[in-house]
Amino acid sequence: MGTDIYGGIEFRHPYAGTEDYDGEPWVTAMDLWPLYDETDYTAFGLLFGVRNSAGFPPLAPGRGLPVDLSSAMRSELSSWVARGELDGASWVSWGELASIDPETRPERFVGRVAWHKQSRPSTLHRQLVSHQWPAEVLSVVGEPPADSRSNSGPVAWTNGDLVCAYEPLTAATVLGSETH
Repeated sequence: MGTDIYGGIEFRHPYAGTEDYDGEPWVTAMDLWPLYDETDYTAFGLLFGVRNSAGFPPLAPGRGLPVDLSSAMRSELSSWVARGELDGASWVSWGELASIDPETRPERFVGRVAWHKQSRPSTLHRQLVSHQWPAEVLSVVGEPPADSRSNSGPVAWTNGDLVCAYEPLTAATVLGSETH
């Protein structure tokens, strides 16, 4: 069974809590799906501790839904909650996201390698790797360039019809500006 992120972005109304405003304090700005179009369990682990096989210290694990969630977002999520299908519900603030040290690394892995066939670029495979790359990964992607083990940055290579890439595993490579 797969895991996905559902929800949206909300903002606190600038006049919430004042005499000039009698609406809800939190207003739904948009759904997440246009911004997040790829399932990335490494990101889920870093954000919420869900499917955290990399071992990142999670930023906001298991908080449940916010008590003051907007009625629009509560309505959108209520059917999943009622069916018990919203496991691992949580939330995170922009301030918390902005405070992540981009060099944060997980406990168990140093990087991840991704590959796809040139003829089928939409079928992407990913594998977390430790200092010693698994033999089954090496048998598929071939021997990576020597500088892929330096942890200094991303490295790309080809192996026949395969396009391969390695990146060190940090909070920046999982959630940074160059990610989806």
